[in-house]
Amino acid sequence: MTTFDDRARGFENQFSRDEEMAFRVTARRNRLVGQWAAALMKLTPEETDAYAKSVVQADFEEAGDEDVVRKLLGDLTAAGVDIDEAAVRQALTQETIEARRQLLKAE
Repeated sequence: MTTFDDRARGFENQFSRDEEMAFRVTARRNRLVGQWAAALMKLTPEETDAYAKSVVQADFEEAGDEDVVRKLLGDLTAAGVDIDEAAVRQALTQETIEARRQLLKAE
């Protein structure tokens, strides 16, 4: 039974590591996409940092990416940036790839 228990613990540990990595990728992606949006809105470096943090915080409102898309689209539109939802979602996809690359490189 110990071999089975060891395997079960191994799977649990792997699941835990995978979930932690997914959380870190999403948080990094949200920060990167916040910086992307801040650049489009021509924010100062200080405003960019604060805005990127607010995008990370927005992701905790509900499960999935809809809360982040809604925030980005609303803020960009309010700032007079001509952008649509498809462009925001494309930026999310691109920044997910970049976030994963950065995190894997750091390990």
